[in-house]
Amino acid sequence: MAHQSMNAADCLADFQPREISFDGTPKRVYIMGNGPAVIVMPEMPGISPQIARFCRWVRDAGFTVYLPSLFGKDGEVSSAAEGLTVLKKACVSAEFRALAANQTSPVTIWLRALAKLAHAECGGPGIGAIGMCFTGNFALSMMLEPAMLAPVLAQPSLPMNDPGGLEISPADLSAVKSRLELEDLTVLAYRFQGDRFCTAQRFAAYSHALGDRIICKALPDSAAHPAPPPFFAEVVGCPHSVVTAHLIDEAGQPTLQARDEILAFLRTGFYQIAHSLAPSPDKRGAGEGFE
Repeated sequence: MAHQSMNAADCLADFQPREISFDGTPKRVYIMGNGPAVIVMPEMPGISPQIARFCRWVRDAGFTVYLPSLFGKDGEVSSAAEGLTVLKKACVSAEFRALAANQTSPVTIWLRALAKLAHAECGGPGIGAIGMCFTGNFALSMMLEPAMLAPVLAQPSLPMNDPGGLEISPADLSAVKSRLELEDLTVLAYRFQGDRFCTAQRFAAYSHALGDRIICKALPDSAAHPAPPPFFAEVVGCPHSVVTAHLIDEAGQPTLQARDEILAFLRTGFYQIAHSLAPSPDKRGAGEGFE
């Protein structure tokens, strides 16, 4: 993949933009690649150059990427003030329910419809989905769509006012767990140890709810990029975005290893790799495995 600056706007010229509507709600979706579908959901404050870079890695691994625009300015490097404005708007949006624990965000219904469409268009055994930060838990809720096989949760940060809460209704969580067990599927989840928005309490809650169906990994804060974009440096203010804003694109870096684990998880039949990556039985489901 050709080098592209992470400090300048990305025109997304190698993506195909489409307007896709479900139940009268249109959204722009950027599509690229060939192969089974993977939905990549952006983090705050929108589709950044780092998000686009990650999508290109997924494409180069042999997948068709579907990147929905959910908030912010597509391709832009947001200032701290611009990013904060986007965050505040999303926090009060009924589409996301950012402050409500034990509820499923309505936008996940639209995303599940996108998953069904992507599977119909791309074929294969099913699709994968990666949620990040604000959208982190959405990949789990999308497991209510039968086409979804491989959910990855990167620093899931909702609900924002409950560090140990989960952004999914109890009924949906129970249905997802039942499906994971019935079909022998696994969830991968990542965070930094010192992340104030995706806390150890949250990973412990996921592990309590899903048991050995989820593999949680916490990276040391020292693995985070020391000079992230302005929004992450000035507003987030802690190691947070494992495979985007805080990724260090150098061989041997833990964040690059996390990227490779995600790609392997998708590439080898969507879920088998999770079992080979699993920690020993006494650590599975403990909320802070792989340390």
